[in-house]
Amino acid sequence: MKIQPATNLLTLPLDLPCGVRLKNRLIKSAMSDSLGDGAGNPTKAQIRLYERWAEGGAALSLIGEVQTDPHYPEKPGNLVLAAGVDLTAMKALAKRGSTNGAHIWPQLGHAGALAHEPISTPKGPSPLDVEGLKCEGMSLAEIRDLPMSYAQAAKLAQNAGFGGVMIHAGHGFLFSQFLSPLFNHRSDAYGGSVKKRFRIIGEVIDAVRDAVGPAFPIGIRINATDKLEGGISAVDALEVVRLLDETSVDLIDISGGTYFPGAKSSSDGTSSSGPYFTDFAKRAKKITSKPLILTGGFETRDQAQQALQDGSADAVSLARAMALNPSLANEWFSDTAGDPEFPVFDKPPRGGITAWYSMLLTALGEDREIISTKLRQKLWQHMKRGMPSVARFG
Repeated sequence: MKIQPATNLLTLPLDLPCGVRLKNRLIKSAMSDSLGDGAGNPTKAQIRLYERWAEGGAALSLIGEVQTDPHYPEKPGNLVLAAGVDLTAMKALAKRGSTNGAHIWPQLGHAGALAHEPISTPKGPSPLDVEGLKCEGMSLAEIRDLPMSYAQAAKLAQNAGFGGVMIHAGHGFLFSQFLSPLFNHRSDAYGGSVKKRFRIIGEVIDAVRDAVGPAFPIGIRINATDKLEGGISAVDALEVVRLLDETSVDLIDISGGTYFPGAKSSSDGTSSSGPYFTDFAKRAKKITSKPLILTGGFETRDQAQQALQDGSADAVSLARAMALNPSLANEWFSDTAGDPEFPVFDKPPRGGITAWYSMLLTALGEDREIISTKLRQKLWQHMKRGMPSVARFG
């Protein structure tokens, strides 16, 4: 009998190895909303934004770019889980983001070589000096400080009432840099083979687990591929999955893509349209017992349903789709569900599409539905004309 998309797989709960249950299989993916107050704390608009996704039916919302160290942010407006955090504001975010039986987890990260240079001194696994990317190399002492930094951040998250944490090891940020040969040229215990490049990630997972105990969920996001020549390949990424299978993580989130100026793009077997990493996820499922989240390119309910039905993933993670409709999960569970209408930008300026979605997230956090629609149309028209700057609409 054919499974009906709205009434079966998407609505099934997902049990994690630590014993925690997610109420369904739809997850709001981590997005860098930049709605913090500039000092690492959440704002009213950010709290409301995550409350809306919880009200909208998502089983889990991931908060993008929550820094474990205030000195290496991805951009201004990132949250920070470190000494001096406004725990009252964090508790409000955790509580309201957990409305309706939802989970909300911070994605713990460190931008490393991609740290926002005007307010940081970028440091990565190795020193780099190429056009568009320059950073210092981390010392052994700095690397060995990372497990404690992440453990302290995870413990703060637990104390604030978040339901779990996601460790960011994808998209070109610090742990993705350790895994990638483009960034990691070390010849010590943290460079060389995949196992050595993975070493710091394993040490961080162990430290976080010791800090939060056995019943608190720990997830991790990894790249299936950097999508760059010379970066981490699907073969290496599968080895990372094998290594993660030996750790205490409860969830592996598969995504991909990395910024490295000058490197040529590589498809590495990924799809250019629709869900991007399904083939990799199917291979990964064969070598790990950990639940897998699949992120990237999902635009329709049928695509999400198919990924669960064919065994590509145990849950589907949506970013821009849930920005377009924060109640998308509830709608996809109904018999009359529709898919979001994605804007098409003919000649967007560099960074313009990201800026468009950032603007939309701000409007959603401020409950400006009508204004949001007007702003969508306004910026959309400017982008179609090849608008050179979107700063005025920020």
